[in-house]
Amino acid sequence: MISVLQFGGSNCDRDAVRALAHLGVDAERVWFEDGLPEETDGIVLPGGFSYGDYLRAGAMAARAPVMREVRERAANGTPVLGICNGAQIGCEAGLTPGAFTTNASARFQCEHVHLRVENADTPWTAAYDEGDVVMFPIAHGEGRFEATDEELARLDEEDRVLFRYCDSAGNVTDAANPNGSKGNVAGVLGERDTVAVLLPHPERATLPDLHVGTDGQGVLRGFSA
Repeated sequence: MISVLQFGGSNCDRDAVRALAHLGVDAERVWFEDGLPEETDGIVLPGGFSYGDYLRAGAMAARAPVMREVRERAANGTPVLGICNGAQIGCEAGLTPGAFTTNASARFQCEHVHLRVENADTPWTAAYDEGDVVMFPIAHGEGRFEATDEELARLDEEDRVLFRYCDSAGNVTDAANPNGSKGNVAGVLGERDTVAVLLPHPERATLPDLHVGTDGQGVLRGFSA
């Protein structure tokens, strides 16, 4: 069973459960104060505005007691996927390097973006080929990925960048970068490739009846890999 953690202010937890169910993956919402069920086989940190994004997006949720359980499960190989606010929580909790901060535009951005698959040899990207261009929606005000030059170089060297913002032809350019993320980074891996965070929303590009494409299915299939 995939546990979709619900914090106060989460608003994409139902979306994640429904998208996973569409793919035949058993998923349930879990209130963060209740802790992770013993039968948890995977964890989603969903999007939203946990704790109203006070202090910094994800900062308070990252310090909730349940996140100690998440880190322990992640260290033992349990798949963990952080999406949007969940990505911010994941970074704040130390599941992945770097941080997400205020968009270069200093405004909330809600639009569809193109992403280039940088590493197809992970559970989250096995459904794609390296260099594939996919389209997911974004909806965030603090999605700009920041890391030191050394951290970014290490992520590249270790093939831990999952996606980069690009144009429809796969060109990684400043113009295709919606939020000013360093190196156009849209998603990264943790120390294990079973842990990933990304700002775009694959669960919103999964259900055919939404008529916005189904490119996101490949990411969520990482839970059944």
